[in-house]
Amino acid sequence: MSPSISFLLLFLGLFLSFSPATARNIGKASPVRAILLPVTKDPSTGQYFTAIGQRTPLKPVKLTLDIGGKSLWVACDRAVYISSSYSPAHCLSPQCSLAASKTCDNCWDGPRPGCNNNTCSNVVYNTVERSAQLGELATDVIALESTDGSNPGRIIRVPNFLFSCGSLFLGEKLAEGAQGMVGLGRTNTSLPSLLSNALGISKKFAICLSSSKGVAFLGNGPYSLLPPPGMVISERLSYTPLVVNPVSTVYPVLDNFPDKSWPSMEYFIGVEHVKINNQIVELSQKLLSFDAKGNGGTKISSVVPYTVLHTSIYNSITKAFVKSISKVPRVKPVAPFGTCYNSSSLGSTRVGPGVPQIEFGLRNNVTWTMFGANSMVYINEVSCLAFVDGGKNPRTAIVIGGHQLEDNFFEFDVERSRLGFTSTLLGRQTTCANFNFTSTA
Repeated sequence: MSPSISFLLLFLGLFLSFSPATARNIGKASPVRAILLPVTKDPSTGQYFTAIGQRTPLKPVKLTLDIGGKSLWVACDRAVYISSSYSPAHCLSPQCSLAASKTCDNCWDGPRPGCNNNTCSNVVYNTVERSAQLGELATDVIALESTDGSNPGRIIRVPNFLFSCGSLFLGEKLAEGAQGMVGLGRTNTSLPSLLSNALGISKKFAICLSSSKGVAFLGNGPYSLLPPPGMVISERLSYTPLVVNPVSTVYPVLDNFPDKSWPSMEYFIGVEHVKINNQIVELSQKLLSFDAKGNGGTKISSVVPYTVLHTSIYNSITKAFVKSISKVPRVKPVAPFGTCYNSSSLGSTRVGPGVPQIEFGLRNNVTWTMFGANSMVYINEVSCLAFVDGGKNPRTAIVIGGHQLEDNFFEFDVERSRLGFTSTLLGRQTTCANFNFTSTA
C-alpha cells in the first residue's frame, strides 16, 4: 500500500471513532478559526482527493477535490447511501433558493436518499470527465476537523449540511473509491460558502497540493508548515486579483443546463505576460483576456493534471523554452508532451531539473515563477516540458493544472476577491507534505 493511501486511510479512521453523540458542535466550545482537510494525490488518475465524515451513523466519504467546483455531491445509489439524518430539500424551500434550483421532481423508485417526491433538483457535475446530471438536493450531517493553522483540533459536527445526490455512474472516472466530488468554487453552495455561513468563518480557502499528501484550509490562517519552528506561509504571500469571467465556463457538452447562463464558478487570474530566461515571450494579448462569449483568460484547476494552453500560446512558450536551452539535445517526445530531454542532460537542483524558470507576470505587478519541479515532468529517465497543446479553440486560453500547483501555496480569498500565492516552497526547504497532522487537542 502506498504511503499516500495509508495516510488517507489513517485520517478516515479518525471519523469512525466519532459518533454523532461525541462529535462536538461549534456552539459548545471556542469559535472555529478554520477547517482542515487532508489532500492526497491518486497516482493513477492524477486527481487530488480528500475525505469528510457524513451521515448518521457517521461514515468517511472519499471525494475528488475540484477548486472550481460548484458544490458537494455524493453518490446516493440504493444501498450505497444509508443515513437516518438524510433530509431531501422540498420544493420552494430555502435550500432550493440558495442553490438557485427552479426544478421540482418526483421519483417513482423512492422514497430513499436521492429519490423522493416534491423535491428540488440541482445540476451535478463531474468536471473530470465533463459530464453532468440532475440530482436531488438534500441535507445531512457532516463532520470535519478544525485547525489553528499549525495542528489539527477537535472534530466539528455540522447538521443539515446542503449537498447534491449524484450516482456512481456519474463518478466512473473519479479516483478509485471516490464517491463524489467536493467543489470549492465561486458559488453559494460550495464548501467554503456553506461553512462560512454555518460556522462564521471567513469565506476563503487555501490549498497546498503535493505529489503525495497535501493539505487544504477553509477559513482563516495562519498556515504553518514544518520543519520546526514552523514556517508561517500567510506571512509570505504575494497577491493578485481574482478575475470574474462574466460568462459560465461550463463545458459545451452541458449547454442544455441552466448553469450555462451564470457567471463562471471557476477562479481566473490576469496573466499580463510570460518570461522565459528573463525574456518576454510574444503572446496574443487578445487570448489573455475574455471575449464577449467568455472565451480566453487564465484559470486555475485541480482536475486538469497539467497546464493546457491555446495552440498559439503553447507554440510560443515551447519555442522560447527550446531556444533558451538550445545546446541541450532533445529526445523523442512522450505523449501528451511535445518537448522532452534526457533527464541526465538537465542536471538537478533543489527546485527540480536545471532548466530556465518560467515567469507569469500577473496583475498588481507580481510574478509567479515556475521552476523545474513544476515546469517539467519526469517519465522513465526523460524529462518533458509539462505543458499540453489544447488546440486552436479551447474554452480557456490557459488552464493551469495540478502539476504546476504542487508545492506552491495558494490562498483563495473570495471575500476580498484576491489570490495569495507563493512560488515553489522547495527553495524554502519545505513542501506541502509538511503540515503537522499530529493532533494537540
